[in-house]
Amino acid sequence: MGSVKDLEVVKKPTKGKMGIARFHFSDRYSVFDWGEMPDLIDGKGEALCMMGAYCFERLEKEGIRTHYRGLVDRNGKTARFDELEQPSNVMEIDLVNVYRPKTATYEGKLRYDYGLYTSNLKNFLIPLEIIYRNGLPEGSSVFKRLEQGLMTIENLGLDHYPQAGEKLERPIFDVSTKLEDKDRYVTWEEAKGLAGLTYGEVVEIRELLLKINEMITELARKANLVNEDGKIELAFDPFRRLMVVDVVGTLDECRFTYNGLHVSKELARKFYRKTDWHKDVEEAKRKTETQGVLEWKTLCESKPLKLDPVLKTIISEMYMATSNELTSHEMFNAPCLEKVIEKYKDCTAAD
Repeated sequence: MGSVKDLEVVKKPTKGKMGIARFHFSDRYSVFDWGEMPDLIDGKGEALCMMGAYCFERLEKEGIRTHYRGLVDRNGKTARFDELEQPSNVMEIDLVNVYRPKTATYEGKLRYDYGLYTSNLKNFLIPLEIIYRNGLPEGSSVFKRLEQGLMTIENLGLDHYPQAGEKLERPIFDVSTKLEDKDRYVTWEEAKGLAGLTYGEVVEIRELLLKINEMITELARKANLVNEDGKIELAFDPFRRLMVVDVVGTLDECRFTYNGLHVSKELARKFYRKTDWHKDVEEAKRKTETQGVLEWKTLCESKPLKLDPVLKTIISEMYMATSNELTSHEMFNAPCLEKVIEKYKDCTAAD
């Protein structure tokens, strides 16, 4: 079970062959790496599943290899997006091996050993999240990293300090760890070493990211959305060919804006940033870096509150409306996205 979706293994992978599995998308959500939050967002699981399936099928048309096998209908059979009359929250996929880096505490700090990843390893999840940035909206992690000195404006390819909402002339490609206790940004050279990639594979990954970014940007534009940033995950198949895995093009993988307003779980993040719990989360994460603790949540002094009920309904409608408009298929009974945005503005006008 993951924080937002469950994995049903139908057939286990072997060292040389992929298995078969099914994602069960839930109405759970996660922010700030916490895992399952205390609310459920109605319709979220089905909306994510339908968006992800639609994007996978679009990638296939572009000749991009993915682990997607199809959606699972009410009768338990796999089907294509256009074949479904009702939304599904179950997606069937090809399954690769997941090898986790070893952990050890050295001089009071937690260390990860990626020695098992080599250029000869096949049929496995690459332990990285690959990120594109077309803009720098409010809430982007880039601003925090600049403030902390973890990156420079030169890294961004800029000659000035960026402002919130700034659009980039060309996308920035970022990379972070995937299988550590909390995501950690690394350089592309570091990523190459951690995952046992060749130089040619790094080039191929960046080219693939550009194609996916362009596809998602075009789909978003048709729904009057701006594709600000997003992430993909990749794996090697049994022939060590790259393929796109997990999910792409959804509100949990992308940060979309509508006339400058976030259309993603950023709305939930904004709610929680005003709480004491968020301060405790930040402090707990800082402590793990100095105390060598594997589970930072054990150091967090509080737990998250439930969402405001009105905001929770708006976020629910936002997921369903975005799915309708991004896929051009009205699978959900929800107001149009423009009306949902208006409701959110009214809800937050007093803040």
